Amino acid sequence: MSKYWSELTKGLVPYVPGEQPKVQDLIKLNTNENPYPPSPAVVEAINNFDKGRLRFYPDPNSDVLKQALADYYAVEIHQVFVGNGSDEVLALAFMAFFKQEKPILFPDISYSFYPVYCNLFNIEFQQPALNDEFEIVLDDYAQDNGGIIFPNPNAPTGRVIGLEQLRNLLQKNTESVLIVDEAYIDFGGETAIALVDQFPNLLVVQTFSKSRSLAGSRVGFAIGSTELIEGLERVKNSFNSYPLDMLAVTAAVAALEDKDYFEQTRQKIIASRDWLDTELSQLGFKLLPSAANFVFVSHPQYDAARLFAELRDRKVLVRYFSSARIDQYLRISMGTRQECEALITALKEILV
Repeated sequence: MSKYWSELTKGLVPYVPGEQPKVQDLIKLNTNENPYPPSPAVVEAINNFDKGRLRFYPDPNSDVLKQALADYYAVEIHQVFVGNGSDEVLALAFMAFFKQEKPILFPDISYSFYPVYCNLFNIEFQQPALNDEFEIVLDDYAQDNGGIIFPNPNAPTGRVIGLEQLRNLLQKNTESVLIVDEAYIDFGGETAIALVDQFPNLLVVQTFSKSRSLAGSRVGFAIGSTELIEGLERVKNSFNSYPLDMLAVTAAVAALEDKDYFEQTRQKIIASRDWLDTELSQLGFKLLPSAANFVFVSHPQYDAARLFAELRDRKVLVRYFSSARIDQYLRISMGTRQECEALITALKEILV
């Protein structure tokens, strides 16, 4: 450690993203990216963009994108916040709402960036345990708290919570903010955006990285009550007034407008998930029911770390977590049908 680091920096345990390999011809099923390219409308919009405008700063409010999102989700523009990927939106939300005297709550098996934010911003937290079926037990969250956050569908498990269950929790939890992190909601379940007008303490966060094929553009957004959005804007404008560049906004608006392409690729991914569920089950894998663009699996006779390594030797990259309770599971992102077939072929070679 450098002597120039602050004590805060020395104590951080950073988030570790999935591997972005430099190896050629690797089948990449490890970071939940969309296996299909962005909409042709996105490509056309970027190609037609006036590059000379890049000498100017972008609109700090990204109003064109906010209005497109407001129209798409049938909310008002003042209910929309945008940021540099959902990770930035979440980070700003932690600062805006979770710096409380009471600890915040999120699951013991969940998005591993949450404890990183807590350590960075000095936020106390507690982690109610998932049950034996890896489900979030919402009754565990009906307690005094400084805020609640969880992904829905959850990551890395893929399990989803229904809208009525969320409504019941919100009716009990009225004194703190509930953030529902919906990075994967387009692949299963119902968005909680339908509840934001009823519950002023609900913030729904989504991303263009998964279902819109724009992970490289870094566009995320939140929808909630005016008072929550004003809090986010206040923090954002104390940190970075220009989080979204012009090309990212252009791409995101075009992606929203091409509803047909979105639906086609979404359905292809869901179909690949269903096909892969069947194939993996026939190979003896135990699968959790997934509403996301990935599956979470274990095999009763094979060590997960070994499977991960042997798949990589065969140029198939999946995600392995060494954390307690899930160290015998692999998370497999949905690829194209051809990529999923290559995964099954590799597994059949390994499981002989």
